[in-house]
Amino acid sequence: MSSPSGARRRPQATKGSPDASHSARSNSSPDELEDQTSRIISPLDILRVIITLIGVSCALSYYITSGASLYWNYDPWFTQPAKIAQWWQGPLQLTPEQLSVFDGSDPKKPIYLAINGKIFDVSAGRHTYGPGGSYEVFAGRDATRAFVTGCFLEDRTGDMRGAEEIYVPIDDPDEDITSAQRKMRAERDRRKAREKVQAEVQKWESFYASSKKYFLVGELVGVPEYTGPPPKLCEPAQKGRPKRKNMNQNDASDTPGKPVL
Repeated sequence: MSSPSGARRRPQATKGSPDASHSARSNSSPDELEDQTSRIISPLDILRVIITLIGVSCALSYYITSGASLYWNYDPWFTQPAKIAQWWQGPLQLTPEQLSVFDGSDPKKPIYLAINGKIFDVSAGRHTYGPGGSYEVFAGRDATRAFVTGCFLEDRTGDMRGAEEIYVPIDDPDEDITSAQRKMRAERDRRKAREKVQAEVQKWESFYASSKKYFLVGELVGVPEYTGPPPKLCEPAQKGRPKRKNMNQNDASDTPGKPVL
C-alpha cells in the first residue's frame, strides 16, 4: 500500500469554476435560494398572464352584453372581412347604371345604396335592404329625395328640386296681409325650407357614415343633370305640409312638415 503522503491530492476548486459555484450553492440557505428563483419571470409567464386577462375580459363582455359582443361592443373595421376587402381595393366610383347591379338580387354581390352622392355598403342589413325587405327600394340606387319626403315608391331619385315644399307652410287665403308681405314671407320660408332639407339629408348621411353595420365605399359619378319640370311633391308629403292657419306665428319655422317614417 502506498503511504498517505504519496496519495494524490484532489485539487481545490478555484473561484469561478463549476465546483466553486456548486459549493457556493450548497452553502446557501434555503431562504436565499428561494429569493433568487422567485425574482425570475420569464416572457412565457407574461404571455400567459396577458392571454388569461384577455380571456376573462372576453368572457365578461359576452356575459354582460348577453352574447352580443366579445369586445364590449367595440367593433373595429379590421375584424370585419367586408371592410378589409373594401380597404384593400380602395374607394369606388360608380355610375347610376353600375350601382344598380348592387341591389341585392345577386346574393354573391354586396348591397349598396347612395345618398347625397355617397355610396354605402348595407350588406349587413340584407334582410332589410335585400329583396322583400322593408327598405329594398333604396338598394342599388340614389334615393336621396325619398329620405326627405318619406315617399319610398314615388321619390326613388336623387333629384331634390322642389323637395323643400314639404317644409313650406300652406298659406291661409283669409289672412289679412299685403301681397308684398306675403311675397317676402314666402321667400323667407322657402330659404329656411331648403336649409331643413339639407339638414335632413345630412342627418341620414351621418347615420350611415357612423353606423357600426354600414360603411362608406365610394361615390356616385356620372350622374346626369336633372332637367325639365321638377318632380311634384308626393301626396303623403303634400298632406303633411304645415298649414299656416293652424300654426303659431312664433314657432312657424319649426313646425315639421315631413310625415312620420
